[in-house]
Amino acid sequence: MSQEPQVSELMVRGLVVGLFAENCWIIGNRRTGEAICIDPGDQPADVLHLARDMGVKIKLIVNSHGHLDHIMGVRAVKAATGAPFLLHAGDLEIARKAGASAALWLGRNIEPPPDPDFFINDGDEVEVAGVKLKVIHTPGHTPGSCSFYTEGMLFSGDTLFRGSIGRTDLPGGDYEEEMRSIIEKLLKLPDDTIVLPGHMEETRIGIEKQTNPFILMELRRRNLP
Repeated sequence: MSQEPQVSELMVRGLVVGLFAENCWIIGNRRTGEAICIDPGDQPADVLHLARDMGVKIKLIVNSHGHLDHIMGVRAVKAATGAPFLLHAGDLEIARKAGASAALWLGRNIEPPPDPDFFINDGDEVEVAGVKLKVIHTPGHTPGSCSFYTEGMLFSGDTLFRGSIGRTDLPGGDYEEEMRSIIEKLLKLPDDTIVLPGHMEETRIGIEKQTNPFILMELRRRNLP
């Protein structure tokens, strides 16, 4: 007797927000109606509208790092949903300076994001009903940068992009550390892993292994295949 194909209960939708065109992601469960929001960087009303359109409630806010383009919408989304806010402790000071950064870069005053309710660490699992993300600490873009993995999908923040990597010339950035994060952690994931980054289009781990010039240069430097 043939079996019905398994249909994933996960729903994943993204929204490009703000002047920096940052990707905010919502990962929800069809059965439970609960969701995790990654990097609400701006336009909180649109983020909340997307969650309603998906038929889910945001129960947790998790940030890949603390730069202003990823964090400016946290306060409003948290106020509307009551969802706890999670961040790596290595980016706490960066997050606290988001208001000043907005004034410098955007010429606008914003209320800084709230301090995290909890800190995340490498290997943690952050979870709401029906949605579980594994935390992978991937420092380099910032000291506390993290990526999140679930069911063949990697939310890479600003660590790994399609054909590129996150910039490391801002305070706290470290190119050597970023390449270690990518080569020693992210490239260990299966080649067919879908990469959903903090900016630009999606890609796959296998594609980046074969075509990303930063990765190819680093693999040659390390004499790795």
